[in-house]
Amino acid sequence: MSDQVYKLIEVVGSSATSLEDAVQGAVKKASATVRGLRWFEVTQIRGGFEDEKLSEWQVMVKVAFELD
Repeated sequence: MSDQVYKLIEVVGSSATSLEDAVQGAVKKASATVRGLRWFEVTQIRGGFEDEKLSEWQVMVKVAFELD
């Protein structure tokens, strides 16, 4: 068994299309500045309305990366 230590960061992604797009956007942005991403966990889901119609999905995502 290897000893692995991870650090968690929280990012928020949003999408007018879907929850999946919101998650992928958040993870993609995190991967632009943090290397060694290993896993993610969606901790919150929200949505927004405009003119009484769903207009946006928003997710809070914990992203883990392995420490050197």
